[in-house]
Amino acid sequence: MKNYLEFEKPIADLHSKISDFSNSDNVNCRKMVQECKLELNRTRKEIFKNLTTWEKVQLARHPDRPYAKDYITSITDDFLQLHGDRLYADDEAIIGGIAKINGKSIMIIGHQKGRNVQENMRCNFGMPHPEGYRKALRLMRMAEKFNLPLITLIDTPGAYPGIGAEERGQAEAIAQNLKVMANLKVPIICIVIGEGGSGGALAIGVGDTLAMLEYTIYSVISPEGCASILWRDASMAPKAAEALKLLAEDLKKLHIIDKVLKEPLGGAHNNPKKIAQTIKKFIISELEKLEKDDLTFLLTKRYNKLREVGEFMENKSLGTF
Repeated sequence: MKNYLEFEKPIADLHSKISDFSNSDNVNCRKMVQECKLELNRTRKEIFKNLTTWEKVQLARHPDRPYAKDYITSITDDFLQLHGDRLYADDEAIIGGIAKINGKSIMIIGHQKGRNVQENMRCNFGMPHPEGYRKALRLMRMAEKFNLPLITLIDTPGAYPGIGAEERGQAEAIAQNLKVMANLKVPIICIVIGEGGSGGALAIGVGDTLAMLEYTIYSVISPEGCASILWRDASMAPKAAEALKLLAEDLKKLHIIDKVLKEPLGGAHNNPKKIAQTIKKFIISELEKLEKDDLTFLLTKRYNKLREVGEFMENKSLGTF
C-alpha cells in the first residue's frame, strides 16, 4: 500500500479512481482510466513544480523512498554484506560490504532504515550507534587495504543520542571516521539519498565528490531541533527549514555539494528503477574521473575541498567574522 503526504492528496484521489475504474470491464470505465492517468500526470507536474521547502523536507523523509539496501541491490552485483565492528556489536543502522558495479570491485556503505516497526527497531530508525560507525570505519580501512573505491549512501536523521551510545563513545567514533576519511587513500563518492542529519551523516560523508538527490536534505540539525532551540517550539520547523538552507539546490549554490541528481517526477519513490540507474551512471562517471588522478593530487584536492567549505567577511571596524 502506497503512502501519501498531505500535499499529495490530489494524487492519492486520482490513484484511487484509477484503481476503481480498472476493476470494471465497462468500456466507459476504460476510457475514464485513460483520462484519469492524463489528469494524474498533469496534477503531479503542477504539484511538484511549486513545492515549498517544508514539502521537500517531507519528501526526503517519505516512507516509500528507496533506502540504501534497495539501491545496493539495484546498482551492484555480487554484494557481500560484512557485519560487526569487531569491538562490540553489529549495528543494522549501517549496512556495508564489497560489491561490483559495472564489473569493478567497490566498497559500499550506507545508513539503513526500516519499512515496518520490526525493521525500524532493528535499524533504530536509521540512527547508528558508535558500533555502526566503527563498523563503517573497519570497512573503510579494508577498502584502502585492497584499493577499493568507496561509495557511501547517506540517509539518517542523525547519530543516536542515547545514554548508551554516549557511554560507548559516539562523538569519538564520528571524529575517527572524519579523520580517516579525510586521508583515505582511495577515491570516495558520497551521495545523500534521503536525510543528511548532522554528524551522523558527516561520519560517512567526507569524500572527493558529494552529491544529493533532488529531494533530499543535508544540515547540521533537523528543522524540528533547530525550531526547539530558537523558538522553544518544534511546530516552527517549516520556518527553521527555510533558514537552514538544507535543500540540494541551496547547498549546490553554496558550493557545499558538487552535484544535484534529478529525481523522477513525483520523487525517487515514484520510479525507484529510474533513480537507481541515475545513481549508477553518476558513480561510474565519477569513478572514471577520480581514478585518473594521482593519489597525492587526489588527497590534496580532497583536503582543499574541505578547507574551502564556508566563507567569511572582513569588516575593518569590527574585525574578521
